[in-house]
Amino acid sequence: MYPFLEGIILGFTLAIMLGPAVFSLLQTSIHRGFKRGVFLAIGIFISDITLVALCFLGALQLIDDSKANNVFFGIIGGIILVLFGGYTFWHKYKMYEDNNQEEVKKPSLITYILKGFFLNFTNPFIWIFWIGVMGLVKANYSPDNDKIIEFFLGTLLTVFSTDILKCFIANSIKQRLNSKVLVMLNHIVGILLILFGLALIVRVLIAF
Repeated sequence: MYPFLEGIILGFTLAIMLGPAVFSLLQTSIHRGFKRGVFLAIGIFISDITLVALCFLGALQLIDDSKANNVFFGIIGGIILVLFGGYTFWHKYKMYEDNNQEEVKKPSLITYILKGFFLNFTNPFIWIFWIGVMGLVKANYSPDNDKIIEFFLGTLLTVFSTDILKCFIANSIKQRLNSKVLVMLNHIVGILLILFGLALIVRVLIAF
């Protein structure tokens, strides 16, 4: 259960990370309702599963079970995670004010799934992030692929569950959410990602 629990920790860290997909999730829940926010979250979840699967298959091809390669890719992955944390800390997003908007025709629910999928899948920073995490996880748990799967299962299920929770909360307290609050959360998660990346790099070096 240890890889699963470690994945849950990363999942909770990602849960408060703010990017284009998450801001779209919050805005959709606020302006279009909880149900459509959930379908957007489903699209993001499917996208994350696809990205992790592609990174996992790529890692199997590129990373063998030698300690030297595991340490190399582990350090690279940790550096990517630290840089991603720094980007998250400094980058700012703004939510548009649209509480009085009247919508004549609402898109179908499948449209929100596709929007969530492609909004997440086409974000290069998400690719870089999952590649970095995969390098670290592969370095720490190789050659036990079952543990790698456990780790990402914990991460993805946690992210999806908290995305649903975010939809509910955003729809319930829409009047209190503003850009200042969300940017503060970005600062917190940026620090957490940097610490997480540094801790895993240290563990890879100790194991080597």
